[in-house]
Amino acid sequence: MTISHGWNGPVKAEPDFEQLLKVLRREAPDRPTLFEFFHNGPLYNVLAAGGDAAPGSPEQTVIAFRNAGYDYATILPSDYHFPGGEHHNEQTISLNEGNVITDRASFEAYEWPDPATASFAPLERAAAVLPEGMKIISQGPGGVLENIIGLVGFDNLCFLLADDPELTKAIFDAVGARLVAFYRAFVQHDAVGAIIGNDDWGFKTQPMISPDDMRRYVVPWHKRIAQVAHDAGKPAVMHSCGNLAVLMDDIIDDIGYDGKHSYEDAIMPIEEAYETYSDRIALLGGLDVDFVIRSTPDEVYRRAKAMLERSADRGAYALGTGNSVPEYIPDEHFFAMIKAAVEER
Repeated sequence: MTISHGWNGPVKAEPDFEQLLKVLRREAPDRPTLFEFFHNGPLYNVLAAGGDAAPGSPEQTVIAFRNAGYDYATILPSDYHFPGGEHHNEQTISLNEGNVITDRASFEAYEWPDPATASFAPLERAAAVLPEGMKIISQGPGGVLENIIGLVGFDNLCFLLADDPELTKAIFDAVGARLVAFYRAFVQHDAVGAIIGNDDWGFKTQPMISPDDMRRYVVPWHKRIAQVAHDAGKPAVMHSCGNLAVLMDDIIDDIGYDGKHSYEDAIMPIEEAYETYSDRIALLGGLDVDFVIRSTPDEVYRRAKAMLERSADRGAYALGTGNSVPEYIPDEHFFAMIKAAVEER
């Protein structure tokens, strides 16, 4: 039997952020719950069609998330960032291009942006149109490791780790302290329901730097970011790509993240990850992006439905893709996935 998976218009049921909070507390929500880090511009246009919000605006993002059946919207709260050199604008970018810190002199000459002067206008605009029952989840301008690779370059970072640990620590501390201050500046906002610590840590087979170096330079700053959220009475979600099996105890027990996002079938399918970790941390998303692209809409629907059934009684799971919804995911495949969660609403 073929099931229709087209867009049928906005989900009628009202959002209820408490459902996602239950997931993050490793409880069973009252009904299937969705989680996605971000979608894409053309899909936002479809989901928010008929409204008067400008394409690409915070207002449109809120409307699109709400119409698709999410209980929150992810909003980058500010344009605060760490300026670097130029990258070629291609489909992928080099991890060595655009670096601006190469030694002690360039580190000391770098003009560090002050998070105290950051404008949170995007967050305020999103909050102004937020429907009742819905919250905002906000992230940083990249994470600790991501920003340092952007400023230093991956190859150069590897050399610095071996050749100049003192400078390496100074760079990590400079970035980490500013990110902590950035999160602290917006987490108290009434519209913010949770934060995302977004920082890609790994390749398909291992972390990007050694586990010992991760624990020495990166983990302590994520622990402080998560603590900023917890001090505000709000959960913290980690988004990271890559094979982090060797660091999962650090993520769960040391840092204290409430949820983990980003999974690939080639590393650990979401079904296996759920059975391995769901008694310790909530699992968010997980339907491998390659699977969602290459499978039929019916296959996507059936896997999504099976994952929701697997977690229905135990909780600690919200449905979504393994990473995000890029433009090359066909819309009908995305609709097939979310239909598994919202078809009864």
